[in-house]
Amino acid sequence: MQLLASEEYGLRCLLRVASAPDAAPIAISAIARAEGLSPEYTAKLMRELRLGGLVASVRGAEGGYRLARPAREISVWSALRVLGGEFFPERFCACHGGQREHCVRASDCSIRALWRTLERALQATLERISLEDLRRDERAMRAWLDPITLLPTETQLEAR
Repeated sequence: MQLLASEEYGLRCLLRVASAPDAAPIAISAIARAEGLSPEYTAKLMRELRLGGLVASVRGAEGGYRLARPAREISVWSALRVLGGEFFPERFCACHGGQREHCVRASDCSIRALWRTLERALQATLERISLEDLRRDERAMRAWLDPITLLPTETQLEAR
């Protein structure tokens, strides 16, 4: 499994805006340069973030983009959703029937239950992580994440 490039780059652009000193608007050219992206692609990502209500555009010579609300109120989950990410879309099963029109497991699928459970766990975790949280350096972020992302051990699962 992997994130889409648009999700990774969009999240990086959003974090760049969240890190602007004094919440000052930051220009697309500055975001693009800092993140190593083309201005055109950055503009596309920022448009999606604006339409999703996560950033606001500011016109004028000192214009650019700023967060639409405080960084602590914007979850990673909401950002990924705006950027097009669906872990397990409703249409998934309909698209994977193999050589048949419908999947042979359409009415009773343990795999679907697995993906739905993982999606809920991922959503619950990413909803707890805000842009403000992501402003930590990598080491601090890892330490902060450990307690909220620990999965049950094999022994705990066997006890079920």
